[in-house]
Amino acid sequence: MLKKIFLATFLLFLVSQLGAQVTFQTKVSKNRMGINERLKVSFEMNKNGDNFTPPKFEGFRVAGGPNQSTSNTWINGKRSFSRSYTYFLNATRKGALKIGQATIKIDGLIYKTSPVEVEVTEAVKTPNQGGNADYIADQNIHLVAEVSDGKPYLNEAFTVVYKLYYTSQIGISNVNEVESPSYADFWNHLIPIQKLEMKQGVYKGETYNYVTWRKAVLYPQKTGELVIEPLTLNINVQVPSNRRDIFGNRINRQVPKVVTAGKRTIKVKPLPEKNKPIGFTGAVGSFDLNYSLNKDVLKASESFQATVKVSGRGNLKLFSLPNITVPAALEVYEPEHAESIKTNLLGMQGSIQDTYTIVPEYQGNYPIPIVSFSYFDPNKESYITLSSKEYMVNVNDGPLAKKTSKDQPVSNLLKPNLNDKQFNFIALETELKPISKTQSFFGKRNFYLLISGPFILLLLFVIWFKTQSTKRIDPVTDRQKMANRLAKKYLSSARKTLKKKEVFYGALERALHNYLKAKLHIETAEFSKDRIINLLEDKRVDANVIKEFIALLSDCEAARYAPTTTVGTQKDFDRASKLISKMDKQL
Repeated sequence: MLKKIFLATFLLFLVSQLGAQVTFQTKVSKNRMGINERLKVSFEMNKNGDNFTPPKFEGFRVAGGPNQSTSNTWINGKRSFSRSYTYFLNATRKGALKIGQATIKIDGLIYKTSPVEVEVTEAVKTPNQGGNADYIADQNIHLVAEVSDGKPYLNEAFTVVYKLYYTSQIGISNVNEVESPSYADFWNHLIPIQKLEMKQGVYKGETYNYVTWRKAVLYPQKTGELVIEPLTLNINVQVPSNRRDIFGNRINRQVPKVVTAGKRTIKVKPLPEKNKPIGFTGAVGSFDLNYSLNKDVLKASESFQATVKVSGRGNLKLFSLPNITVPAALEVYEPEHAESIKTNLLGMQGSIQDTYTIVPEYQGNYPIPIVSFSYFDPNKESYITLSSKEYMVNVNDGPLAKKTSKDQPVSNLLKPNLNDKQFNFIALETELKPISKTQSFFGKRNFYLLISGPFILLLLFVIWFKTQSTKRIDPVTDRQKMANRLAKKYLSSARKTLKKKEVFYGALERALHNYLKAKLHIETAEFSKDRIINLLEDKRVDANVIKEFIALLSDCEAARYAPTTTVGTQKDFDRASKLISKMDKQL
């Protein structure tokens, strides 16, 4: 009897394990088709994965796809997941053709499908194009990423406009983003769309209705081939069926569809090295330079301001303004930075400026050297250098600077005056005494403490370990403590890299993510701004705190490619620490 129970238990365990295995397979709508027919190919898996790579489809032309479809259901407490990538293919020749292997990475392992053979025959009189609702939806709706320039220069603006094309035969509703591109290696700015408006346009030579779903301005931060990740939408599509109601009207069927714009590869050109100015700081666009003083006649100890202003169209947030140089008798303070920038589909336009406060120490006439600013004009494909005029500042009242033989202010040549008494505190002889040879260490109190110390420590460790093992372990609390420790670790790491911008913001972003994982009990794969906002609202976190936290996450992403100072990184670190402290009180 016991043997039968054991065998049954073993078989149930074996079946459950087999049921949990990963499956990744190719399914075709038919294995024999006419050359004028269309083949539907689906690559299906029962577990979510990354880096899906389709076969080359040799002997076929891709007429549609890839279309993604995801199903996640619970039946009797058991989760059932499936995802598919579907293509529609037209054969380019007759004969025995093969659908090659597709690959995907699941849980760190690479899975491959088995090749599938399809026989392509002569054209048939009545081709079967798969006129079902899914097929009709696939053929009448398209999400397209329209790129203004596929070969921009480094730091040159281009736009990506996502348009959802659909025919008048179908209707769409309940459009939601499933996957959003992160625009890695790009400085990006999303242009808000206040209202979706239906317009008419042409896609692949045919007239479609379309709505503009997203607009983004991108500035590439690296050269070479850069990938824009796909945008994926979940849509309810109303498709007319062959059924009619009692009044003769065609009955529509609602089909849930997942459409994607697919990846786009951008080839970014490097800026030419030939004739690159020495003072070039990465400005790309078309700009003007203005250098001005608020006054040039004053008294010693009075202040005046010098303003360096660059205006125009280009990557205004992604380069540094030129520094000014003044004579040594003028004291210059850190500049006050100001920006007035608007971003549209043509890129950033506006102005940035640094205002320096300068205080003269002595009376006299002081020349203020010119300021030069260089930028690359992508339209002219050349560097342009702008220069200001030279100013003269007259200080009419104040102390006179003493001159050396080389006509330099004495204040710049003074050296510290040292004397012998300054070092009297240093002792020249020690007060150390030799240890008597008759004194023995062995047998003394310290000797017995040293011998017994390890045994006492071992005993204390055993007592502590047994005490801890008797406590009930709360996995949620343990996970929360672990993630909190990681958040503090990454915050500490971020603090150590304040002078290394990209490393600092990467560490700060990881700290914020680990904090959210600890408090909201979510995984990295579940991260999205909408998801985070909803969870924090459910926890009744103050709306202003949520807004600040989301803004900080966005700023961390954007700041990697924007010029900043250690002052800016320190402010963002303090900002993150205060926000985490605020949220701790509410979570």
